[in-house]
Amino acid sequence: MKYFESLTPFFVDKNSALFLSDTFLALQQMTKECIDMIFADPPYFLSDDGISCSGGKRVSVNKGDWDRPSTFEDKHDFNRKWLRLCRKVMKPNGTIWVSGTLHNIYSVGMALEQEGFKILNNITWQKTNPPPNLSCRYFTHSTETILWAQKDDKHSRHYFNYDLMKELNGGKQMKDVWTGTLTPRHERIYGKHPTQKPLYILERIILASTRENELVLDPFCGSSTTGVACKKLGRKYIGIDNNLEYINISIERLKNSWTEEFLMTGSELSGHQ
Repeated sequence: MKYFESLTPFFVDKNSALFLSDTFLALQQMTKECIDMIFADPPYFLSDDGISCSGGKRVSVNKGDWDRPSTFEDKHDFNRKWLRLCRKVMKPNGTIWVSGTLHNIYSVGMALEQEGFKILNNITWQKTNPPPNLSCRYFTHSTETILWAQKDDKHSRHYFNYDLMKELNGGKQMKDVWTGTLTPRHERIYGKHPTQKPLYILERIILASTRENELVLDPFCGSSTTGVACKKLGRKYIGIDNNLEYINISIERLKNSWTEEFLMTGSELSGHQ
């Protein structure tokens, strides 16, 4: 998997490569127009010393210095910069999916349009078991948004496996509201990432927008749920993260992805979309 000018992968196995690197540095060194699909879960900038609920306990919302909020201008410049680099490495017919919450997704949506993307869908992921709102001053936060976009080019023709999505939805057109659980415990057996996505979300995204053997990039890969889904579904995978702890979790998950599948007792995703 030689897609970088000089960057050496931290870990490689069949059809997967992990890079312990600053995302901007890695994207700058990546070959132009080599990626079929990107899934990105960038920092939400939530770490403001507040509290939340996890497993029935009060916990800090702080996730790390990488998630510390800054000014709106700084956050928006950050989003424009990494999206600009992602556009460079995407194939003409490639697509990008970006996940976020209200804290960052509106900046991402504007940045996508400013950097030459066309938004195809606004997916709402509705969580069936969200943590309660401890302050009792707001509605419970139970959704996240996932934006799907392509290059805003009249020659771009994105791939969408409409027939499979309809089949998975009981013969009806799949809607843009997806309902399911938070990440189950068996997907965290090698360690926890604070914003880890459940496998079923990435499986659906990959099945919807890629073909077998195509190349998927996750520039903020964390614990590599994207990579586990790629291994399961026969896609190639590149993950980038600057945190050694999360890269090590990624390695264990990629090496033992069959274990998570074995432990899964059933789909966590509602069949009614």
